[in-house]
Amino acid sequence: MKTDAISAIADAVLYEGYALYPYRPSSVKNRQRWTFGGVFPRSFSLQSGSDPWALQAECLAQGEPTLSVRVRFLQLVAREILAFDPAAGDEADDDAWRPVAALQVGGRQFAAWEEAVEREVEAPDLALAALTDSPQRVDFAFAETRDHELLRDDGGALAGAVVRSGHALAGALEISAARTAPQRWRLTIRVENHTRLKEAEGERRALAQRGAFASTHLILNVAGGEFLSLADPPEAAAAEAAACVNEGLWPVLVGAEGARDAILASPIILYDYPQIAPESPGELFDGTEIDEILTLRILTMTDAEKAEAAAADPRVRALLERTEALTADQMARMHGALRSPRGFAKPILASLAPGGARLAVGDRVRLNPRAGGDIMDIVLAGKIAIVEAIERDFEDRTHVAVVIEDDPGRDMGLDRFPGHRFFFSAEELTPVERGAAP
Repeated sequence: MKTDAISAIADAVLYEGYALYPYRPSSVKNRQRWTFGGVFPRSFSLQSGSDPWALQAECLAQGEPTLSVRVRFLQLVAREILAFDPAAGDEADDDAWRPVAALQVGGRQFAAWEEAVEREVEAPDLALAALTDSPQRVDFAFAETRDHELLRDDGGALAGAVVRSGHALAGALEISAARTAPQRWRLTIRVENHTRLKEAEGERRALAQRGAFASTHLILNVAGGEFLSLADPPEAAAAEAAACVNEGLWPVLVGAEGARDAILASPIILYDYPQIAPESPGELFDGTEIDEILTLRILTMTDAEKAEAAAADPRVRALLERTEALTADQMARMHGALRSPRGFAKPILASLAPGGARLAVGDRVRLNPRAGGDIMDIVLAGKIAIVEAIERDFEDRTHVAVVIEDDPGRDMGLDRFPGHRFFFSAEELTPVERGAAP
């Protein structure tokens, strides 16, 4: 079953790296895009010897399940900008149109570059028992596309056009299963690209890429059985999990924690049950929870850079508008979120007893940094602070987080902003009674 949680993760994978920072045509470092999950036409791949023409996912299932498979990817679409010259002819006259790098129309800029459209192919439901004897092949194709969008100025006069061209695509989805134990199966799913290229297209990677599948991934569902985790398989299936061969894809369990009916085979390595950060205000084309860094980077762009980026892609334009509209509270939510790595969580303590004296969150303490400690700690010697948290690290060492009582930015420390929140050992703190003079 496709849930909202699975859709959110799958879409994050689909657009991972799509427009980081965000990308601009004039920035050299941003011209190499579509870096994850690329499946190139077979003829180009064999000739280049580098970019793959197929991806493969293998995983384990148990029971007597029925399997459904979906492959999703982005198709690159070339965008050309044409300027219209009424003095050279009418709308039907080819001489009246000329290609340009960018065009300003009605207060908006339009730039020649590339966009992407979403593609999805779904295989019919398949019983694993039948797949052992009869592997299934699902061939798919998307026709060549070409559409025109006329651009008119504020007065309604024709000024230019946007021409979008999509390459014809052809591919195949191969699905097979092998029984590895009485109630256990190894599933193998391959995605292949059989797109035909013209001779000139096969000589340049940038042109061959327009016949490629980008950000390719698989969504697998079972009914009447369950998937096993490859990252943490049961002991009885550990050897089988280790023997699974994954090429360019990594299968992880997705959905609600503990559910075992869905797998995402992703071109980026994830852990089981990945989630989108709840603090994220919207799509930043990066699902790895660095929203604050990207947001700050976007806000440092000049007006000219923002205009160029917005002209390059409608999704980027929406991203810029959303980022510039963020409130202070939304920005603060993105800062300092602490999540324990799965399986290694350590409890956050409520109190401890240094030297026989009880110390709890909210207590007043005097700071007595140890000799030879960090210079920032030594500067705070003798200060009165408030215990904000008591935490334990992965080596079982206890640390006390404090905010300085007379710090004008104390509220920022309570919100866990660095520079206003400091860590000390319990032995470096002396409890101070409430109401006592500093």
